[in-house]
Amino acid sequence: MSETNPAAAAAPAEAAPHRYTAAMAAEIEARWQDFWDAEGTYAAPNPKGDLAGDPELVARPKKFIMDMFPYPSGAGLHVGHPLGYIATDVFARFQRMTGHNVLHTLGFDAFGLPAEQHAVQTGEHPRVTTEAAINNMKSQLRRLGLGHDKRRSFATIDPDYYKWTQWIFLQIFNSWYDAEADRARPIAELIAQFESGERGVRGDRSWSELTAAERADVLSEYRLAYASDAPVNWCPGLGTVLANEEVTADGRSERGNFPVFKAKLRQWNMRITAYADRLLDDLDALDWPEAIKLQQRNWIGRSEGARVDFPVDGDRITVFTTRPDTLFGATYMVLAPEHPLVDKFTPDAWPEGTHDVWTGGHATPAAAVAAYRAQAASKSDVERQAEAKDKTGVFTGVYATNPVNGERVPVFIADYVLMGYGTGAIMAVPAGDQRDFEFARAFELPIHCVVEPTDGRGTDTSTWENAFGSYDAKIINSTNDDISLDGLGVVDAKARITEWLAREGIGEGTVNFRLRDWLFSRQRYWGEPFPIVYDEDGVAHSLPESMLPLELPEVEDYSPRTFDPDDANTSPETPLSRNEDWVNVTLDLGDGNGPRTYRRETNTMPNWAGSCWYELRYLDPHNSDKLVDPEIEQYWMGPREGQPHGGVDLYVGGAEHAVLHLLYARFWSKVLFDLGHVSSAEPFHKLFNQGMIQAYVYRDSRGFPVPAAEVEERDGAYFYQGEKVSRLLGKMGKSLKNAVTPDEICVEYGADTLRLYEMAMGPLDVSRPWDTRAVVGQYRLLQRLWRNVVDENTGELSVTDAEPDEDTLRALHKAIDGVRQDLEGLRFNTAIAKITELNNHLTKAGGAVPRSVAEALVLLVAPLAPHIAEELWRRLGHTDSVVHRDLPVADPAYVVDESVTCVVQIKGKVKARLEVSPAISDEELEKVALADEAVVKALGGAGIRKVVVRAPKLVNIVPA
Repeated sequence: MSETNPAAAAAPAEAAPHRYTAAMAAEIEARWQDFWDAEGTYAAPNPKGDLAGDPELVARPKKFIMDMFPYPSGAGLHVGHPLGYIATDVFARFQRMTGHNVLHTLGFDAFGLPAEQHAVQTGEHPRVTTEAAINNMKSQLRRLGLGHDKRRSFATIDPDYYKWTQWIFLQIFNSWYDAEADRARPIAELIAQFESGERGVRGDRSWSELTAAERADVLSEYRLAYASDAPVNWCPGLGTVLANEEVTADGRSERGNFPVFKAKLRQWNMRITAYADRLLDDLDALDWPEAIKLQQRNWIGRSEGARVDFPVDGDRITVFTTRPDTLFGATYMVLAPEHPLVDKFTPDAWPEGTHDVWTGGHATPAAAVAAYRAQAASKSDVERQAEAKDKTGVFTGVYATNPVNGERVPVFIADYVLMGYGTGAIMAVPAGDQRDFEFARAFELPIHCVVEPTDGRGTDTSTWENAFGSYDAKIINSTNDDISLDGLGVVDAKARITEWLAREGIGEGTVNFRLRDWLFSRQRYWGEPFPIVYDEDGVAHSLPESMLPLELPEVEDYSPRTFDPDDANTSPETPLSRNEDWVNVTLDLGDGNGPRTYRRETNTMPNWAGSCWYELRYLDPHNSDKLVDPEIEQYWMGPREGQPHGGVDLYVGGAEHAVLHLLYARFWSKVLFDLGHVSSAEPFHKLFNQGMIQAYVYRDSRGFPVPAAEVEERDGAYFYQGEKVSRLLGKMGKSLKNAVTPDEICVEYGADTLRLYEMAMGPLDVSRPWDTRAVVGQYRLLQRLWRNVVDENTGELSVTDAEPDEDTLRALHKAIDGVRQDLEGLRFNTAIAKITELNNHLTKAGGAVPRSVAEALVLLVAPLAPHIAEELWRRLGHTDSVVHRDLPVADPAYVVDESVTCVVQIKGKVKARLEVSPAISDEELEKVALADEAVVKALGGAGIRKVVVRAPKLVNIVPA
């Protein structure tokens, strides 16, 4: 909004020549930033290697502090972006000043879709725009005085970096999960088992009898990275596969608003499901917000139940159910439209007795299934799972057999069943599930009551208006010649039927997960190339390490081929596939087969790949021989007391990455741990989610944002160019025309003021509204601090060597004690409040500030406002930097008050206030209270029935 500059308004007409102003702040800040860079002030030494340094620092306790990888946007930073970066910088500075060797640095997650979109539109290489954005962001962050070890910075687009991303992919590709050992093992050990006969292959053939292609197919069923025909979100209008998060709720692409279809395409996957149990179990040892842990637990979705086989036409449909006790109530089955059995089962004609409502109006099952599949393909998973009033589906033309009672049950396809969940097939028990109940009513299917209703509705399902499901009721109508569940509770019934299924060979108890394998392919240019080539038989081969990094080639067109947006019967053509000289190569892979012709993989890795392991590169960023030196990794991230799985000591970032980046990074860490490459099984031990800085969005009558800085407030309403506009608190951003850049604030007030304001706005984990007019409060704090140390007229020190009085000592040591506790707990707003209180005490006391107090105050300020602290520290006569000075320690004798106020109540009403010692006992306090003149008068000679004492602050007297 339009406003007068508060800083300028606050300045007197003739400012003192040495007053702390924005101009002085700019000069001080630039000078100290240059000093820190030149001196390598923030260099964190490793125990060995090219970054080894001061042995005394290495011997200290370590702290590894990280921010979530930023993406270098061409729009640059607004003031909301640095919130977490400033917070970690304050914490890192505090840790250095309390005796730690601190690793704090920042890299850039630079393979991003925006740069590729720009390249498609302009023809400019995405590396050019990305590197320009990185340089701009580095400049903005440097201006904030962030204490990063710049020797360790990198971008994911650096070939020296993504060489190791490709190397890790190959470790995953060349590994399998041994369920018995509960860990990943090299694929060579599995091959050895096949060769020796220790492990059999499909059918009765030996490993030596299989062709190379057949062996590759067998291994693909085990590999942790594998290619398969996977159901994907295919967007012909964009020419690429989209992640679920890139598809809107109405089944269209978030970018371009094109239709998105379900299609089966050859894609790379990561077998993250093999780690589902460990990903769940190890959450307990992490110091993460419970909300994030809950999101991961729900996303992984562990559920116990049974696998059940339903015979059909010489084959079987396998379902997973958490309620095998209701098997006698299963009256139909539903397959996902994409289920591979659908093609095998669909007959040429409708069987006798088929209900008209089952056919969808089609003459044959094949026609009905084809039409319904096309309809389902146009919907997103979100749409398919939504609770729609009208249930849709078609009969496949085949019946399965319920294994517990021999009843024939029709098999349908319906879009509310997804191939990505469970087995892609369900047994429907309509009496116990509302969605199945509504489907059964719509398609005139039987509904059998197998759980005794406890709400008085009876067992005649024809009278029911909805389903009834309960874990507390008894099982009924569930008996055959071999087994009866009647009269049992759910738990006992589940155990009995599961045991029977296993004994009969038609099922078994099992655990299912909601988590699906990670789709790891993108049909884009701007991403890491896969280090994979295919021979003439289509067998995938990994490139040897000597051929890494496999760099992106030049292409003339960065866009994937697009198609008619409504034509689902198309498939991707990637930008890389157009460079035939790069795609088709003759290579000697060192496998004894000599030079051969291969075709490269032309998909690229998703943008998540580079951020799955970047914490490790910070440790040993120039190592060209190893992913990370084991001793260095052990030093910074290895397990230790309180951190049984190791990991980064503090990781700060947004909660929106709970089930994507955080889950993927945990998976990669566990694979690397299993294979012996790292000692830490978890990447991030402590996680903290910062809140968001919000801003008011002003919209005109059309709903379009208008420039917030040009809006005027009149009589409680808001106007832009004379037109009334609406105001709503929301995100800050360039597109919303309400962004304020940190550069603007630094010019008006200085970086230290911006740092203090963002930390003082409220608790770090809470979102808060930006108010430029409120920044001046922290600006004035720094001006008062400056005046307490420097004479504004002469520029000389104004401190005295006299000893502080007792009141000042108490104010100082209480501040030291409180600030230390608050900085340790990331409570930066309350730490600033305590510093402000001490500074105000010194201002009100008048006269020169004792040097000992001034120095302690400067050191307390140093983590929060480092530039002014360095300047004042130097002016106070010190030649060293505040960065590695010890933070003051409070004297307990001055932290405890000499006296506290005790409230004395009679019948709940305050009758006296007593000044007593903080250490007074309950017995002594009772005597003092009862002897007080005001209390004696209030009692008026009445007897006392009870005295409740809570020393030293409360005495409650109950008269007789």
